[in-house]
Amino acid sequence: MTPHRIAVIPGDGIGGEVIAEALRALEAVRPLLGRPVETTTFDWGAERWLRDGTTLPKGAVEDLRANYGAILFGALGDARVPDQVHARDILLGLRFQLDLFVNLRPVRLLDERLTPIKDKTLADIDMMVLRENTEGLYAGVGGNFKRGTPDEIAINEDINTRKGVERIQRAAFELARTRRRKLCMVDKANALVYAHGLWQRVFKELRAEYPDVEAWHLYVDVAAMELVRAPERFDVMVTSNLFGDILTDLGAALVGGLGLAPSGNIHPGRVSLFEPVHGSAPDIAGKGIANPLGAIGSLGMMLEHLGEARAARAIEAAVATVVRARQVTRDLGGSLSTREAGEAVVRALAAA
Repeated sequence: MTPHRIAVIPGDGIGGEVIAEALRALEAVRPLLGRPVETTTFDWGAERWLRDGTTLPKGAVEDLRANYGAILFGALGDARVPDQVHARDILLGLRFQLDLFVNLRPVRLLDERLTPIKDKTLADIDMMVLRENTEGLYAGVGGNFKRGTPDEIAINEDINTRKGVERIQRAAFELARTRRRKLCMVDKANALVYAHGLWQRVFKELRAEYPDVEAWHLYVDVAAMELVRAPERFDVMVTSNLFGDILTDLGAALVGGLGLAPSGNIHPGRVSLFEPVHGSAPDIAGKGIANPLGAIGSLGMMLEHLGEARAARAIEAAVATVVRARQVTRDLGGSLSTREAGEAVVRALAAA
């Protein structure tokens, strides 16, 4: 039987610590997998750059595209690397070159004590946010004129293509059909008339194609307010690269913080990348206190992408179990180390 081949990139800071626990969870769910799994670890990160100047090696993207089903990614970021060039080349390079146009972020409350919003239940905060991942203001189109002078001009262009906007919105409609059939599209067309006017026009057309989905639109400022005021309104949300970046961090705060937040950078049917969203956190690296649950949750999303739904559900349930039992790290009100929190997940998997 052909195995799932997974590329593992621990990266910098706490990346290696949390990915180690995700790999232990992967070992624990092997009996639930329909196919064997093979992992290959790549040393791409700050240490490699400092050693020989390598960011994303030549031929790496082609190798990943041809030979791997998924990438399990830790974090990138190191103050020793000027302008974080390695982080941009590796992470953004993979997102753009592999065309990972869906950034998928679950926002799901696992324990009511973790939300800062009064009187909200687990059922009130359970949504999926789709962020367009290859265009927008993060496309890197722009430049400086008269840099370093009092007359300096700095420009970043907001790139929105018909293809890019339609495929992320269509992915959101399709996902909504598998959940509660509710979709909110978020933009700022009243100010970004041309770029987000395109989002509005595409949304209107697709809404007619999906009459079974209750679909509505909010401007991003109102959406941010409503996430805090009435998160139960939302099931699936779709938005642009910049707004998605901001709203998903707000969403993470509603359910316990970035340490819990998994994500997927996905092109359906192709090799895709899964990572916790907390970054390299150099201030706590090496202290054994990083929260591994975001990385373990990302493993669950990766298994879902690979068609291993049974193992993915087991990971989700185990994470929920340890959170509710308060077998967690300090950021969630527990007292466990990174490794101890990973061990708690493994025990929950064994007991399931």
